[in-house]
Amino acid sequence: MRRWWTELRSATRFVGFRATMFSLSGIAIAVAAWLISLLVPSGFWIEIGQDAVSPILQILASSMLAVTTFSLTTMVSAYSGAATSGTPRSTQLLILDRTSQNALSTFIGAFSFSIVGIIVLAMKVLSEAGIAVLFLGTLGVIVTVLVALLRWISFLTRFGRVSDIIDRVERAATKAMSAYASEPVCGASVWLPINPAARPIMANDDGYVTTLHVADLNALAERQECEVWVVARPGTTVAEGETIAYVAGETDEKFDDAVRGCFFLGAHRTFDNDPRLGVIALSEVASKALSPGINDPGTAIDVLRSIERVLRLAQGADRDTEVRYPAVRMREISAQDFVVDGLRPIARDGASTVEVSVRLQREIGRLIESAPDAHWRAALHRERTEALARCEKAMVFEGDVLAVRAVATPV
Repeated sequence: MRRWWTELRSATRFVGFRATMFSLSGIAIAVAAWLISLLVPSGFWIEIGQDAVSPILQILASSMLAVTTFSLTTMVSAYSGAATSGTPRSTQLLILDRTSQNALSTFIGAFSFSIVGIIVLAMKVLSEAGIAVLFLGTLGVIVTVLVALLRWISFLTRFGRVSDIIDRVERAATKAMSAYASEPVCGASVWLPINPAARPIMANDDGYVTTLHVADLNALAERQECEVWVVARPGTTVAEGETIAYVAGETDEKFDDAVRGCFFLGAHRTFDNDPRLGVIALSEVASKALSPGINDPGTAIDVLRSIERVLRLAQGADRDTEVRYPAVRMREISAQDFVVDGLRPIARDGASTVEVSVRLQREIGRLIESAPDAHWRAALHRERTEALARCEKAMVFEGDVLAVRAVATPV
């Protein structure tokens, strides 16, 4: 049941669902005019001639078709630009943007309303009351379209720009990292060595783990009086036949299938439950900016600040949260993984650029100062040392090397 709910919730986030709902609403308004013409007696409404409504609907239909086509072209161009100048991972955030979805859905809904309205008028089945209702509905649709157009025009000035991409990825990364920091193991028990008697449960499909229903997994384990070790948390890629969990206790194949059903696999990683993906996407934006074809160190410096803010959230992970699912055990994401995901690509691609390397060392220094334990400090010191070594090999001018070294080895 929860799996179907996950799929339904995912489907409702895309533009097709909103466009369908807006279109049905527009059709409902036009049909309501016909129904009212059957129920309300003539003379109850102020008489509005059919010739006053039909031209407006025709103008609305032709203009909404053009605006919808233009909007689709603009959105596709923004997606392509985001993948080229930022990272392909950011396109899923642009696709899920509610402002663009609402604008496009409003235009499609207005087009559907006007087409149905024209058909109803052509059938000559509306009374004076029905035509009046259709006229009022047309005025309401026009006001809605004007508001959507004004918001859409303002929105297009920043939609898909590099700064917009950075902000969107950082917001998605911050949301996922905040959820991770509040419950690093999703309410499960802390990790202990796997019971030698535990047997593996294999994946029956390929893909990325996008969602893990820990509550359902715990309920299954408690009902069967067994214990589950999760080895494939959200963000992990698995192949068919690869182990996703271990189970200690007497179970059967039906139980194994139920456990597999708690792991939702997708073709691509998603930001919602995967805190590492946001960090990876930010570093990809910086790497793209540092490529020879773009050569934009300023963007990489902006991204470094974003990464520092997100990693600081990871450092504040609460390891004393309440254990809500005692029959399930799960590992935390290691500090080394977070540091490598966010900083190593920038250290590699920006090794020859003194401005980027200096800023990288400064952000690492800030993270070292706020490090909560030895694991974080060790991972950050290792990355700082490797980044400095890359600079020493990549930089030609000795003064640049000395500038980076001065920040990397403060007195």
